[in-house]
Amino acid sequence: MRPLLDLLLPGDCGGCGVPGPPLCTDCETLLSAPARVYPLCCEAGPPVYALGRYHGQVRAALLAYKERGRRDLAAPLGSALGSALVRLQRELGPSSSGVWLVPVPSRRSAAARRGGQHIELLAQRAAAALASGGVAAAVAPALRVAPGVRDSVGLAVAARRANLAGRVTARRAGLPPAGTSVVLVDDVVTTGATVSACTAALLRTGIEVPAIVVIAAAGAHAPSYPSAGDTNHSVDPGTRGVRLWRERPRRTTVRESASLPVREEARKPWF
Repeated sequence: MRPLLDLLLPGDCGGCGVPGPPLCTDCETLLSAPARVYPLCCEAGPPVYALGRYHGQVRAALLAYKERGRRDLAAPLGSALGSALVRLQRELGPSSSGVWLVPVPSRRSAAARRGGQHIELLAQRAAAALASGGVAAAVAPALRVAPGVRDSVGLAVAARRANLAGRVTARRAGLPPAGTSVVLVDDVVTTGATVSACTAALLRTGIEVPAIVVIAAAGAHAPSYPSAGDTNHSVDPGTRGVRLWRERPRRTTVRESASLPVREEARKPWF
C-alpha cells in the first residue's frame, strides 16, 4: 500500500525539497557523528553533544518536522539520533549497559498545536535505532513544563533562564527507576537554558544526567560541522572519558522488531 501511495502522492525531502524519501541521502550526511558543543547555560552541567549545525537543510528539516506536520521525518531524524548515541558509545569503548532517554518536553500549548510531544517521538525512534545496534534502550517521559512559560524565541540568555526558573518539573509517572542515569535528548540547543533546567529538575529527583544529546546546535558555540557537499566530521576529543551509560535499564527494553514499550500511565496526554 505504501509504495502505491508514494507513486500516487510522491513525497519530498524535508531538508532540501528534492522528490524522494523524507530525508535524502545528502541531507542525512549533514547529521553526522556527535560533536561536543558549549552552550552558554551549560558551563557547569553535563557535556552537550550535537549531530549538526542548525542551518540550511538541517534547520529546514527540523522546522518541517516540528512546526509543519512532517511526522514522516521522525523516523530518519530519530534514527540519526540513535545512531549517534551508538557511535558515541563506541568512542567511549565497548559497553553492555543500556540507556534511558529522557525527552525534553514542550509547553502545553505548543504540544497541543503540534499534535503531541515531538521530542518524545524522536526519542522512541532513537531507542529503536539503539536496539538495532545491540544497546538496550527505553524512553522515560519524566519531565513536564509548568504553565506560564513563554516561547523562548527572541529571548536573551538571562530572560530564557528566568522564563524557565522552577517551571520544569518531574513527571513522577514517567521517571525511570531510582538511581538510573539518563541521557537527555532534544532537537535544538541554543543557549542551553532549556536543557539546563531539565537537568536540574532530574537531579532534584536523584536522576543523574551524564550527557545531553541534540540533533542540532544553533549559535557560535558549535565546532565545525559538515555542510552540503562536505562529509568530513570529527568527534570532539572531549568525548573521551565521559561515561554515558552506567546501568542496564530494569523496566523495559526495545527489540529491533518491536515498538517501544512505555508505561501505561505514560500514554496519557500531558496536556
